[in-house]
Amino acid sequence: MQAKKRYLLVSVVAGLLFLIYLWGLQIEEFPQQQQQPYQYPQTPQHYQHHQHWPESTELLEPYLEGGEQEEDSPQLHHQHTSPRERRAIRDNIYKNKRCRMETCFDFARCQSGFRVYIYPPQRGDTISETYQKILSSIEESRFRTTDPSRACLFILAVDTLDRDQLSVQYVQNVRTRIHNLPTWNDGRNHLIFNLYSGTWPDYTEDLGFEVGQAMLAKASADVANFRPNFDISIPLFSKDHPLKEGATGYLTLNDAPPSRKYQLVFKGKRYLTGIGSETRNALYHVHNGDDVLLLTTCKHGKEWEKHKDSRCDRDNKDYSKFDYQQLLHNSSFCLVPRGRRLGSFRFLEALQAACIPVILSNGWELPFSEVIDWRKAAIIGDERLLLQVPSITRSVGRDRMLALRQQTQFLWDAYFSSVAKIVLTTLEIIQDRVESHVSRNHLLWNSLPGGLYALPQYSADPAQFPFYYAILGKSPSQQFTAVIHTVSPLQSQISPVVKLIIAVAKSKFCAQIVVLWTCETPLPPRHKWPSTSVPLSVIQGQTKTMSSRFLPHDIIATDAVLSLDEDSVLSTNEVDFAFIVWQSFPERIVGYPARSHYWDSSRSRWGYTSKWTNDYSMVLTGAAFYHRYYHYLFTHYVPASLLTMVDHMANCEDILMNFLVSAVTKQPPIKVTQKKQYKETMMTQGSKASRWADPDHFTQRQTCMNVFSRWLGFMPLVHSQMRLDPVLFRDQVSILRKKYRDIERL
Repeated sequence: MQAKKRYLLVSVVAGLLFLIYLWGLQIEEFPQQQQQPYQYPQTPQHYQHHQHWPESTELLEPYLEGGEQEEDSPQLHHQHTSPRERRAIRDNIYKNKRCRMETCFDFARCQSGFRVYIYPPQRGDTISETYQKILSSIEESRFRTTDPSRACLFILAVDTLDRDQLSVQYVQNVRTRIHNLPTWNDGRNHLIFNLYSGTWPDYTEDLGFEVGQAMLAKASADVANFRPNFDISIPLFSKDHPLKEGATGYLTLNDAPPSRKYQLVFKGKRYLTGIGSETRNALYHVHNGDDVLLLTTCKHGKEWEKHKDSRCDRDNKDYSKFDYQQLLHNSSFCLVPRGRRLGSFRFLEALQAACIPVILSNGWELPFSEVIDWRKAAIIGDERLLLQVPSITRSVGRDRMLALRQQTQFLWDAYFSSVAKIVLTTLEIIQDRVESHVSRNHLLWNSLPGGLYALPQYSADPAQFPFYYAILGKSPSQQFTAVIHTVSPLQSQISPVVKLIIAVAKSKFCAQIVVLWTCETPLPPRHKWPSTSVPLSVIQGQTKTMSSRFLPHDIIATDAVLSLDEDSVLSTNEVDFAFIVWQSFPERIVGYPARSHYWDSSRSRWGYTSKWTNDYSMVLTGAAFYHRYYHYLFTHYVPASLLTMVDHMANCEDILMNFLVSAVTKQPPIKVTQKKQYKETMMTQGSKASRWADPDHFTQRQTCMNVFSRWLGFMPLVHSQMRLDPVLFRDQVSILRKKYRDIERL
């Protein structure tokens, strides 16, 4: 027993002596450490050359040989941040990282509707061209208000797009300026736009100020910091991205074959070291020089030659052999690896080119992922499984490949082709959150024509929109409502409007007739109107304007609307046949009087023509069928300035409706058989002459064509030479064998 005690005592003493020895060594090294300068951490291999990097680099412009607008220039006072420091930065920026609409948004501000207020710019404010495009898009939208007391959402006038401290567009003192705003309230009900955050070398999401409870519309959003259903991920786009409708996609409908010359391509910068270098440095393992072309260059920055590796010269040589645009348009798949930040210009470039994006950017919250199903348009890969990417793309069947490519074109055109569409999509997503009881579902967002044209305030049920009948296997109702726009007094039973009412009422498809009385004379008593077998309602317009003919009156209960001018001359057979045709094309305008447009190169403007030719692009609403949803869209989507213009001129409302429907459908209207002798009746009843007799009428319509195209940013009208006739029309057979006999006799 005594031996065991002695052994235990000796062990304890030896342990204490050893600890004293180690403590002595630590004391001796401490003065030496104080005399040594700070050394950069050397453990990660991709950080080992940072002390030799140049002090500045040359920024490469985007879209030029695959360049990306990302800085690689270190400053000597910068150093790599540790994981703990990165967490501290993130926590400082996102102090309210648990924010959701229910906790950090004041819904009480939105009781008067979803209105957006832009703060007025302060003296000395410098706004970049890109941020000015964002502000202009909001100013021209239907959401904009100039009264902050009515605003649901606030937009900063301070440019917060580029928060890279090394950038020339970095705005100083943002924190002080936004915190001095009278309605800042820790960012509640504010939306902040940002494209670039952080700086070399780690490109953290540091904005240089606290966002508080404000929502972020941010490019290159990291899933770790992204606040779901609160923040919005937007795509990274360049300063050259157009304000309004940009270039169209490169895929035509049913483009075949779906496969292209190359299977997988990429062309861009390769980073020799630092964040974002791992994936791009490994691309040469997949490149085969045949149908998989992954081309990189380390030739960027002023002193790139000092840091090039053994592959640089060979890579640069292969890089210069191929044109980037040719690769995009001739490849089935386009690789979209992360750059210094998670997002890349390659993403939008691939979408536009109908090149299926293969995304390698772990942790990237994809743009508008809250509403867009990216599985229908892209291949989402894993950076750690780079070597499997070629086999994954080869496993995609031809049918799915075509479907993916067509979806890229739809998404590009619907949400990404212009700054205005990116901004409006952002605002529409927020509006859906605010008015969640009437928000769009995923079908509306991910199917033609897209969420921007499918207003949920009309209906949250996709079956109520004409665009989704085919997808849902639905057919429009079997009856129509005739809406007759009247501007002349009712003088007798032989008035053209009376004859029109009688002819339309005889149609077996007519559910009711609605007369819009916009005449200056008093409304005639009921016995002055003809007796009909269907209900006849007369609505006296409170505002006697041209745009009021397209108001979404509750009395219109049928899907189909037959829009008529009071001087239209149609037979019952013509009405019946046009309605039968419309049932097969419920998303388009179907009717009789056709017009066309053309480009006047001598004046560099659009022209309008009413000549009878085999070519047309408009069907006037003086005698046409369309879906009742277009009444709602016309009233609530078209800017008030255009409606005011139409009312002031008492002209062009039919052209504006054609512009709107063609912009939605991307298709022409449909003209049906019509008697050759038809022309607008020049009525001079009473003291008010018909607008068709006005000598300025044609000149005004020329002006309207160009004003409307500037509003959309493009010309939506599509030419067509198709005319639909009844079976056996003009055939040399007995008239008894023909269903619509009266059409040929007219």
